[in-house]
Amino acid sequence: MTIFTPRVFSGMQPTGNLHLGNYLGAMLNWVKMQETNDCIYCVVDMHAITMWQEPKALRQATRDVTAAYIACGLDPKRSIIFNQSQVQEHAELAWIFNCVARLGWLNRMTQFKDKAGKDKEQASVGLYAYPNLMAADILAYKATHVPVGEDQKQHLELARDIAQKFNIDFAESIADNGFGDAFFPLTEPMITGTATRVMSLRDGTKKMSKSDPSDLSRINLMDSADDIAKKIRKAKTDMDALPSEVAGLKGRPEADNLVNIFAALNGETKEQVLAQFGGGQFSGLKNALADLAVAKLSPIVGEITRLQGDSSHVDAILADGSNRARAIAAPILRDVRKIVGFIGS
Repeated sequence: MTIFTPRVFSGMQPTGNLHLGNYLGAMLNWVKMQETNDCIYCVVDMHAITMWQEPKALRQATRDVTAAYIACGLDPKRSIIFNQSQVQEHAELAWIFNCVARLGWLNRMTQFKDKAGKDKEQASVGLYAYPNLMAADILAYKATHVPVGEDQKQHLELARDIAQKFNIDFAESIADNGFGDAFFPLTEPMITGTATRVMSLRDGTKKMSKSDPSDLSRINLMDSADDIAKKIRKAKTDMDALPSEVAGLKGRPEADNLVNIFAALNGETKEQVLAQFGGGQFSGLKNALADLAVAKLSPIVGEITRLQGDSSHVDAILADGSNRARAIAAPILRDVRKIVGFIGS
């Protein structure tokens, strides 16, 4: 059996402001993974243009997200941090995967239906096929693990289907070229942490999202201390007191969300939070959460602001990361070209 070296890959799009859900649901875990894994973190600017982006804004957003990565604790010396478009192997492997994946598989992707809406005939081909590019992002590095939220599990399952079909379709060529019984790994999801799904402050049944029209629904990483406190104090709640047991949060999505956020920010369990605030009114929890969120996020805001003022430093980090990423991806793509029968590989 082919043995694959453990490697983590993940990324975020440079569109809109990163928010508390990105920080708690992804970045905190990404930072921890640096301690025990070989990590590659990408700013997926090629995915961003599946919807039209103003070019100058896209360049700035790419730098801003990179700054946020670093401010939140990602270390460009320990992890590879780069933007997708600087590594051409992503696009080449995506085309090969376009020829491996089946239309029926893409037709089942619920995110395309959500993003395209009712007028899907006007959606870009890129928006429809971008799960194949996502598979290429992962498999260009033979990544074995991807930290994902629940909403991305379907795309990771597609990446596994593509890898498996490639391994089966080209089994003879894989063996003939000395690559064993499988070329690509079947990448596993990593769903960790207490806040893998942070919900809207205005509707606890919906995920916190940068696309929500209400800015009060989310805490942006660049929000001021006053804005953070205001949004938490205005967060939707119900009329009952906080329960003393976790079971009492069932059917109370807004209460569950605020407890979950406090627990994640403070490194506690929901049980520990309710031991402190259970039986009391929401005002006590909200005041404490506002103070905690400001204390945790203000240093991040300060570091993002500093890095935004030094774009050449950010660009240098992305260039170095892209070179290191290509050093891994280029040999893998050369092998893929041999396997599929391209001359000159």
